[in-house]
Amino acid sequence: MSPGGAVTVLYFAAARERAGTARERVEVPEGATVEVVLQLLAAAHPGLAPLLPHLRVAVDQEFVGAEAPVRAGAEVALIPPVAGGSPGLFRVVERPLRLEEVVEAVGGEAYGGLVTFSGSVRDATKGRRVLRLEYEAYAPMAEKKLAEIGAEAATSWPGVRLAIVHRVGVLVPGELAVVIAAAAPHRKEAFRGCEHAIERLKQDVPIWKKEFFEDGEVWVGLGP
Repeated sequence: MSPGGAVTVLYFAAARERAGTARERVEVPEGATVEVVLQLLAAAHPGLAPLLPHLRVAVDQEFVGAEAPVRAGAEVALIPPVAGGSPGLFRVVERPLRLEEVVEAVGGEAYGGLVTFSGSVRDATKGRRVLRLEYEAYAPMAEKKLAEIGAEAATSWPGVRLAIVHRVGVLVPGELAVVIAAAAPHRKEAFRGCEHAIERLKQDVPIWKKEFFEDGEVWVGLGP
């Protein structure tokens, strides 16, 4: 291997299970790209290879493509499919949630419309009884992405303020996994901002959930 340097690789959810570690230092050649790093990781962890086509890669907390350069000292995160600049509250926490905390973060006399969403754990999925869920997150990046969702909403619907708090850890049916509040001078923009937050949360925020049933378990987004 030509002279290069070391990068820190972070593994989450199913990628962590396949690699058998949550973090490691990996030597990469000078001028390495994301594709080169993934090839090195697949060679070091053969069980990870089948998962690679399903992953996204973040370098220093930004999603990048296969040809993106990876400098020595970078932080490279392997992001399985996910199940979060503007005013508001954007947090990933390991405690029970309260809807009031997001409402209080965005409310005010100038905001005549306020819409909330509470996402709780269901007791069944596709006819299978859910015993518990385990949520995992790449917390620093997740909070950054949640804040970006808030900025997107404020740009699309001027005057909208968002607050999003997502819980991680072990949750049982009935417990809140996420609470969202969107406030705006008028109700239409508040509804749209809240819906935007819910949909975008599922796309780019590195938070994963694993469902545990009486007869098995699965990472949501990857299938059985």
